[in-house]
Amino acid sequence: MTGEPSVGGPASEIIFVVSESPEGGFEARALGHSIFTEADSFEELRQMVRDAVRCHFENGSSPRIIRLHVVREEVLPA
Repeated sequence: MTGEPSVGGPASEIIFVVSESPEGGFEARALGHSIFTEADSFEELRQMVRDAVRCHFENGSSPRIIRLHVVREEVLPA
C-alpha cells in the first residue's frame, strides 16, 4: 500500500522521514500529513511517533502501519 486512503476507509500506512537532528537526537516528519516530532533516542522517537499519529487521527482512522524511513547523511572528503 502507498499510504493513500482506501475507498471508504483510513490509510493503511503512514511514512515518516527520520533524520538526525543538528542539535542531537532525532527528528521525524510525516509525508502527506502535518505531523512532526523529535526525541533524544531512537527508541524514544518510536514512541513519540506512535503518540503523534494517535493524536493526529480521529478514533478508528489511524493507519495500521507506521513506516520509519531513516535518512543518514555522510560527507566524505574527495
